[in-house]
Amino acid sequence: MNSSMDTLQSYIQSFGYDLLSNVLLITGTSFLLWVIWRVFYGRLEALTKRTNLAWDDLLIKAIKSPISILIWLWPATVSLGLVLSSHTDTDTSWLSQVDLLLVISTFIWIFLRLIQNVEEYVLAQKKRDETTVQAVAKVARLFFISIGILTVMQALGLSLSGLLTFGGVGGLIVGLAAKDLLSNFFGGMMIYFDRPFKVGDWIRSPDRAIEGTVERIGWRMTIIRTFDKRPLYVPNSVFSNIVVENPSRMLNRRIYETVGLRYDDGDKVSLIVEDVRVMLENHKDIDAKQTLMVNFDNFGPSSLNFFIYTFTKTVNWARYHEVKQDVLLQVMDIIKKHEADIAYPTQTLKLDPNSIYQPGSVKDIIVD
Repeated sequence: MNSSMDTLQSYIQSFGYDLLSNVLLITGTSFLLWVIWRVFYGRLEALTKRTNLAWDDLLIKAIKSPISILIWLWPATVSLGLVLSSHTDTDTSWLSQVDLLLVISTFIWIFLRLIQNVEEYVLAQKKRDETTVQAVAKVARLFFISIGILTVMQALGLSLSGLLTFGGVGGLIVGLAAKDLLSNFFGGMMIYFDRPFKVGDWIRSPDRAIEGTVERIGWRMTIIRTFDKRPLYVPNSVFSNIVVENPSRMLNRRIYETVGLRYDDGDKVSLIVEDVRVMLENHKDIDAKQTLMVNFDNFGPSSLNFFIYTFTKTVNWARYHEVKQDVLLQVMDIIKKHEADIAYPTQTLKLDPNSIYQPGSVKDIIVD
């Protein structure tokens, strides 16, 4: 790479032009190459649009900007080498390493753009789990960034074997210093692999004041949007030490209500209970395959109580309350049909006529 740079600079200087002319020549050549690349890219883009595959479109979009930047920056290093060699005695061999770093960075940039394009395309299809797609994309980014860093270090002349040897000792030191960061990282990996929840799920924890909808699962923390629209940033390590409930994965929602009848309607309780049971068994939004119970329960202080225990087919929170409202209104209609009524708290006071106070019958005793 170094010899090729020197050869290119010597070839440009052989034209006999002054420094400014050489720089303008390189700039004009860069512009010409850029125009050729834009025309060639336009042809490629037109060809890919004719195909039924989406992957070629994603690849073409990924290489557009990195190649354009490389066309301008790589000749710029040649111009910089000419300027430095003409005005100073500085060794310009390091520019060859800059060019190598540009090439490596361009390839890494292309891969990262391709991963981003593929991730956005797959998520737009609404056919894949968002959490899984994001996890695969993050692992792919981490892989290519790691490869790029190792390649750059190798290009700079650093010994990878020595680095790996140092990593054994240094890794222990870094692990002790960044144990919280590492615990959050592995906590995020646990979420991706165990999948207790995914983006969009409603979760809550009985151990902590955590409840809301999962917006994003990162490597270090998870963002949860509470129901009052406040963002909640939870370190991933927390989820390895608490119980997490995921109501979004419920199969049914439960209706469990107690209804009280007046004591005057005691002879109608069995008929009302039976009619309520029949109504629930034939309700289109009640899952009759699940447990369904309607039974007289207990003698309350001012009511005869029976309970309703059943499950709805829907798990949607808003729809569940609509179904529950319809069930309770039908229960009320059944009670009215039997000329009964729902009890309300009452008290009956019985007075003994012999204990009624009569003036003058009681002597007040005053104790000094």
